[in-house]
Amino acid sequence: MMSKNNLACTSNSRRNLLKGSITAASAGLVSAQLASVSASAAESSPKTRPFVERLPVYAPKTTVPELSPPAQAVAMGEECGRQDHQRWAEFYASKFYELHVRENMHSFHPDLPIQPIWGYDGIFPGPTFVAKYGEPVIVRIYNELPQNHVGYGSPEISTHLHNLHNASESDGFTGDYYSALKFGPTMSAPGKYKDHLYANCLAGYDEYHETHGDPREALGTLWYHDHRLDFTAPNVHRGLSGFYLLFDDIDSGNEYDTNPKALRLPSGVGKYDIPLVFHDKQFNAKGIMAFDSFNSDGILGDKFCINGKIQPYFEVERRKYRFRLLDGGPSRFYEFYLSYDGKDQSFTYIANDGNLLEAPLVMKKVRLSPAERADIVIDFAAFPIGAQVFLVNKLEQTSGRGPTGQILSGTQLLRFDVKANPPVDDASRVPDKLREQPPLPTADELKSMPKRVWEFDRGNGGWTVNGKLFNVKQVAAKPRLGTQELWILRGKGNWSHPIHIHFEEGRILSRNGKAPPIHERGRKDVYVIGPGEELRLVMKFRDYTGKYMMHCHNLTHEDHAMMVRWDIVT
Repeated sequence: MMSKNNLACTSNSRRNLLKGSITAASAGLVSAQLASVSASAAESSPKTRPFVERLPVYAPKTTVPELSPPAQAVAMGEECGRQDHQRWAEFYASKFYELHVRENMHSFHPDLPIQPIWGYDGIFPGPTFVAKYGEPVIVRIYNELPQNHVGYGSPEISTHLHNLHNASESDGFTGDYYSALKFGPTMSAPGKYKDHLYANCLAGYDEYHETHGDPREALGTLWYHDHRLDFTAPNVHRGLSGFYLLFDDIDSGNEYDTNPKALRLPSGVGKYDIPLVFHDKQFNAKGIMAFDSFNSDGILGDKFCINGKIQPYFEVERRKYRFRLLDGGPSRFYEFYLSYDGKDQSFTYIANDGNLLEAPLVMKKVRLSPAERADIVIDFAAFPIGAQVFLVNKLEQTSGRGPTGQILSGTQLLRFDVKANPPVDDASRVPDKLREQPPLPTADELKSMPKRVWEFDRGNGGWTVNGKLFNVKQVAAKPRLGTQELWILRGKGNWSHPIHIHFEEGRILSRNGKAPPIHERGRKDVYVIGPGEELRLVMKFRDYTGKYMMHCHNLTHEDHAMMVRWDIVT
């Protein structure tokens, strides 16, 4: 029976939910003066001095000895009403984590007031997980957000680990949200927490059982964020995102590794392996973070946060570092350059969307849309002690339509201060070969595989896929387990859409009828379609069944119905 706490996924309910959140905000019941309705688009944030605070960098999150009560295949007790865990016995976990989602106070910059955010473990960004393929873990995620909250967002959560090859019930489906009082339309009961079983298996597990899946399918840089139906953008904007890093015997996280398979990339999460998440924020005249609840095009801010701090600095040694760049959104595209003494510098591009490329690329720029990732290696041995090197965004974007294409002089986002020589010789390297790619389908295979066309447009009061607004109960596609399909993504209208497909990495066959650029020829999970563009992808559906999603990762487009549900069936 449908509970009164369940909210139907219709355009009317979406507008009512938005109206309710704005009404609560306008009543002035704002904890610590949180700005729940945005400042005017013309209003600028207060001035802040650049490069006065260190970049926050986390050590890996630690496990807990056990969970109490123990995790079960079937939800019971105070756990929310999720579906049963698939393949529980095969991926039985002996490592456990607790993650507490709560409101806490945060400082974005000394020139702004300390203010409330929502954070995993109460911090922004959330803690960094470090995991290994072949070692399943359970993460128990407690929802401790204030249920009588005021301001923007909604205190129910559904945590999506983007883009782990994982079972549907632990994927963070948008309708699987919960709190102690409410639950989503694809759940059966509220609860204080939810157990996520992260199998940490490679895609193709059933085919390559002895190696935990196909080693060519490994991802390294993943991230997790809230995916609550209708409120993903405000909940992520309030702070609900963090990193999840995976290693195997090729990308082993050890630059001293004697295994001949090991790449020996710069290593030591938090030391020479540094995750960087970028968010742009708007602050009102009082310096309080603001969010425009009426904006359905895209939220752009004029302050740039890296790991939750506005324009920080980071002290480095004269050696190689691995930086994992993540565009955390909600709507801005970036084009990053490395600048020293007013000149653009080279760096090495090694991974796209968390997937190592077949070979490294020497680049002077990298463009990211919301949710895209790029791993790069910078060798600071090229700079003298005392040098100040800047990471700069030069891409112009003035609206949610996407970037204008104009390259500007840019904004310095992060300053690297070259402080000293390393205490020991740099043992890391970037070899000429990184990770072998799975083969693309043959021409005969392409002719015989099912084909689906997805068109992304605007209409019917929101953002549409194939002319329809999202309905959480409507299944738009039912690919069969163990098959592969040709998916065609088309951009309609004068908009750019970063399209994210959950669960499996895909391969771009063509962009506008031509071979994709070299950095897009590996596996990906975010596919940017510009105005009038068409992408052809090959998607596989392996190892699990259940419900998954495809959506625009401009999070305001997602919240205004640019999503589809697809289910893997037997």
